[in-house]
Amino acid sequence: MATALRLENLFSPFNNKLTSSSSSSSTNVTLSHPSLLSLSTSQLPKLTSSSKSKPIPLRSNNRASSSSVLVKASSSSSPSSTAINSVPTKPIEGQKTGTSGLRKKVKVFKQENYLANWIQALFNSLPPEDFKNGLLVLGGDGRYFNREAAQIIIKIAAGNGVGKILVGRLVSHLANGGFIMSASHNPGGPEYDWGIKFNYNSGQPAPESITDKIYGNTLSISEIKMAAIPDVDLSRLGVTEYGSFSVEVIDPVADYLELMENVFDFPLIRSLFSRSDFRFIFDAMHAVTGAYAKPIFVDTLGANPDSIANGVPLEDFGHGHPDPNLTYAKDLVDILYGENAPDFGAASDGDGDRNMILGRGFFVTPSDSVAIIAANAQAAIPYFKNGPKGLARSMPTSGALDRVAEKLKLPFFEVPTGWKFFGNLMDAGKLSICGEESFGTGSDHIREKDGIWAVLAWLSIIAFRNKDKKVGEKLVSVSDVVKEYWATYGRNFFSRYDYEECESEGANKMMGYLRDLISKSKAGEKYGNYVLQFADDFTYTDPVDGSVASKQGIRFVFTDGSRIIFRLSGTGSAGATVRIYIEQFEPDVSKHDLDAQIALKPLIDLALSVSKLKEFTGREKPTVIT
Repeated sequence: MATALRLENLFSPFNNKLTSSSSSSSTNVTLSHPSLLSLSTSQLPKLTSSSKSKPIPLRSNNRASSSSVLVKASSSSSPSSTAINSVPTKPIEGQKTGTSGLRKKVKVFKQENYLANWIQALFNSLPPEDFKNGLLVLGGDGRYFNREAAQIIIKIAAGNGVGKILVGRLVSHLANGGFIMSASHNPGGPEYDWGIKFNYNSGQPAPESITDKIYGNTLSISEIKMAAIPDVDLSRLGVTEYGSFSVEVIDPVADYLELMENVFDFPLIRSLFSRSDFRFIFDAMHAVTGAYAKPIFVDTLGANPDSIANGVPLEDFGHGHPDPNLTYAKDLVDILYGENAPDFGAASDGDGDRNMILGRGFFVTPSDSVAIIAANAQAAIPYFKNGPKGLARSMPTSGALDRVAEKLKLPFFEVPTGWKFFGNLMDAGKLSICGEESFGTGSDHIREKDGIWAVLAWLSIIAFRNKDKKVGEKLVSVSDVVKEYWATYGRNFFSRYDYEECESEGANKMMGYLRDLISKSKAGEKYGNYVLQFADDFTYTDPVDGSVASKQGIRFVFTDGSRIIFRLSGTGSAGATVRIYIEQFEPDVSKHDLDAQIALKPLIDLALSVSKLKEFTGREKPTVIT
C-alpha cells in the first residue's frame, strides 16, 4: 500500500507535552491529525513501526530542483553559517486569502515568485519572536506541486531565521505554527488547484488579524530572504542540518493512531467490525486518508481489507474531485444505495478534514451529523465521558445542533464560516464539538476539522448502540439513529445549492443587490407564504477577544424559523462560487421521511426569485446540490 506523510490539522492540546528548543512564544501543542505532506508514492519513506523508532539519517539532495518554478536571486552574504540570498521582487495582484488560505490554479502559483512572495509576506507579518530560532511544521495533502512548493517554503523559512522545519507530524512538540499545502476538496493536477495556509501557534487557522497583514505586505513586498541551501530530500525519515537550521522528516501515522486510541473506545469499535452481520466501506478518494485508512480501520480495528476503496494517494486524486458529497463521491453513493449495500459508508476529502457519512440507502447531512455526534458523545465516546464543554456551528449550518445544546443545557455559539472562529472558543475552554454544513466536523482534540475523527465518532455511536445485540438480532442502523434523533429533536430540512466558477462581476452584483434589499426590509413583510422576522448581513463578535467579523452572509429569517442564506465562498481557486442555503424546521414526525428537495421546494423557489440569481449569473442550475 502507498504511504504518505500526512499533516494538516497539525496541532492538539491532547497528550503529554514534550520539551523542545523553541522561542519563548511557542505553545505546547500536539501536532496530530490527518492532512499532510504526501509526496508521490515512489518518494515516500517506509514508515517506522513506532514513533519512538530511531530515525533513518537523511541524505541531502544536491541536485537543483527540476521544477519550473524559479526564484531568481541576487547573492549577498549573511553573518550566519548559512548564506542568505536577497531576492528582488515586486507585488503581485490577487494574493488575498479566503476562509481557508490562498487558493489558485497551479499555473498561477508557478509564476515567478508568486508563492515566494506570499511566504515572505507571511514572515513580514509575524512578530520575529513568533518564528526566530523556532519550530514550524510543514504538511500538505499530497497534491501536484507540493514537492516543489515545499522546497521554496523551507528555503524562505531558513532565510528568515526559523530554527527547524518539521515535515510530518509528532504527538507532542513545542511549535510556533505550521504551513499547510492544500486546496482541500478541490481537484489536483497541473491544470487544477493548489493552496497554502498558515496555522498559528495554538493550532487554529491564522486569524484575520494575521491574514489581513499578509495581504497588506503582498502589496508592498520588495525582497525575499532565501537561504542558499540545496533541496532537502524529503523522501527519507530523519534530520538534515544546515548550520543552525535543520529539517526533520518524521513518521506521520503512528502518533495520530495513538491519539485516536485515547479519544475513542477502540475495543468497542473492533467488536462491531468483528460481527458477521456488519459491513463497512471507506472511500479515501485517492487522497491523504488512504495512508491512514489501512493502519486504522484494517490493521487496528479489524475491518476487511477490501473495505478500503481508492486507498492509494495520488497527486491528481485519480483524475477525480476529492470532495465527499453526493455529486463527487457518486461511486460510493451508488454502492450504499444499491443492492446488498454495506451497513455503513464514509468518505473523506483531499486533505482529510471533511467527511461524508452514509447508511444503507441513507445519507446523513453534515448538519445532522454534528448534532447527532453531540447528542451521543458522552455515552459513546470516552473523551467526552464528563460531557462536552460547549457546542458551536457555522452560521449557514442548520439549527439542529442548537436544539441539542438547549436540551443538554450546554453553551452554544454561532460563528462565521471558517474553522478559525472555533479555535478561540476551544482555547478558552468553551467548546468541545463543532461543525460546518460543508462536511467539516471536529472537536477540541485538535484545532482543525478532522474527517477520520468524524468517521470514528459515528462508528462509536453504532457500536455503542449495538454492543448488546446478539448475532441474528436486528442491528441499530445509521438510519435508525438519525430517525430516533429526529423523533426527539425534530428535523431541520436543509439543502445547499452551489454555483461554482461564476463570473465574479455578476456574483458580486447579486450580493450587492441583496445587501440593498435587506437594508430596506422590515419585519412582517410577506415573501410568498413566509413572513419575514429579520434580514441582515451576519456580523460576529468573538466572545473571547472581542474581534468583529462582518459581511459573513446575507440572511432572510422567517417567523416559522425557516432561513435562506446567500454567501460567496472563499474556497474556490477561480471565479466565484455562489452558495445558497435553505432550511426549514419540521416537528411533525409523520413528515420526517419527506425528500428534502420536496419539503424545501417553496423556499428554494423563493431563494432563486429573491436573489435574481439567473439574471445576475446566467446560471440555469446549480453545480452541486447537497
